[in-house]
Amino acid sequence: MVEPLFLKPVFQEKIWGGEKLSTEFGYELTSKTIGECWAISAHPHGVCTVENGEFKGEKLDDLWEKHPELFGNPKEDVFPLLTKILDAEEDLSVQVHPDDFYGLSHEGELGKTECWYIISAEPGAEIIYGHHAKSKEELKKMIDSGEWNQLLRRIPVKKGDFFYVPSGTIHAIGSGIMILETQQSSDTTYRVYDYDRADDNGNTRELHIQQSLDVTTVPHVDPKLEITQLNDNQSSVTTFIESDYFDVFEWNVNGILEIESHAPYTLASVIEGFGYLKIGADQTYELSKGMHFIIPNGIDTWVLEGDMDIIASEPGKKDR
Repeated sequence: MVEPLFLKPVFQEKIWGGEKLSTEFGYELTSKTIGECWAISAHPHGVCTVENGEFKGEKLDDLWEKHPELFGNPKEDVFPLLTKILDAEEDLSVQVHPDDFYGLSHEGELGKTECWYIISAEPGAEIIYGHHAKSKEELKKMIDSGEWNQLLRRIPVKKGDFFYVPSGTIHAIGSGIMILETQQSSDTTYRVYDYDRADDNGNTRELHIQQSLDVTTVPHVDPKLEITQLNDNQSSVTTFIESDYFDVFEWNVNGILEIESHAPYTLASVIEGFGYLKIGADQTYELSKGMHFIIPNGIDTWVLEGDMDIIASEPGKKDR
């Protein structure tokens, strides 16, 4: 019998982190500056562990290697996706990520295209999303002279907003924002600017100006999104993005929602509410806020029942 894989998250301490992952999601934290919950991850910097069933205690990276049938016998060497929840108590650094070619040739790992679903945002919260430079030369000049207010593009955000952040996009999550991030499985980040802040020891964090200039897309162009929603009685499925790297959905469950698989496996994170996952006639699993799971290959349909909100993702076109 094929079962869903429920995963134990890994938590990362960050200079900009806070306590909302505890107060909002009920996770037990060991620090007051936890910035990231690596919810579904096989990346070596934070590998999740299966919490149920036949594979209880197995690491996700080992499962990918030893039991490829669970993932449709993929061609990739590494699990290609990473799901995080981020709590930005303070502003994140202004940063940019490389594409696959640059990442593999310079860092030995995938590039990093990502997307954000805004779980919550305090009044007045903003993100940095793109820049105003018209050429690489202008970008370098504005960075070198510290013209941050003129260079950086600030966007107000609210709960429920969605942003696609392709590699090469200068970006930063602002203070007071909590997001669910779906991304390629990469931990390569090039810092452009970090507000000259220092850690508890008085040290500033490393910047990566040359790498940032190498990989930043100039001029910035907002990607075009075609967000669609399909209603099923009181429930709905919203498709935020279908890309080479991932497809991302919101399952809003208000009663019953039937889902049909369109990929070898599906990642899911409950960000609000309570309910049940039902597979066939004899498999029922309780779901609540803060739970994360993978629907493996071999499960073609499932039913969600209750009152809850789930962000789900599937491998994109290039990984199928």
